[in-house]
Amino acid sequence: MDLPATTRRQAMSGAVAVSIAALAAGAPFEAHSEPTKPSAQFDTAWAELVQGRPLATGRIKLDIPRLAESGNSVSLKVTVDAPMTEADHVRLIHILSEQNPIATIGRFHLSPRSGLGEVETSIRLATTQNVRVVAEMSDGSLQTASAEVVVLIAACLDPG
Repeated sequence: MDLPATTRRQAMSGAVAVSIAALAAGAPFEAHSEPTKPSAQFDTAWAELVQGRPLATGRIKLDIPRLAESGNSVSLKVTVDAPMTEADHVRLIHILSEQNPIATIGRFHLSPRSGLGEVETSIRLATTQNVRVVAEMSDGSLQTASAEVVVLIAACLDPG
């Protein structure tokens, strides 16, 4: 028996609401309990970026939703704790995706004149995955942070 369109929409809305409530309560998603292996494109981009340099954590705050209803537009804000002086500032912020057809989502150039070590944008995500951020500091050191985003409706499925 086919349900009317309104009932189907209500059912989908209810399923999304239950998913959001489960995430907010900290309930794990069993379907995503096993981490996915990063793509070959990500591995290549990561190796080129890091070049064997050590990675530190603690200076980057990555603000991205844990649950994205659609991967077509996911808001993201990266804040790096840096005084943005000539001696200590963020030079580059790299945003990478472990599962998108193209791993490098964005690269932002900053200088002491930027005033803040902060960028805000919207990104596309092909599927549930980790988003990784690397900040290159003025002394050449690297800071990193990552977050998993559960995507309900995939985006960027075409690599071209």
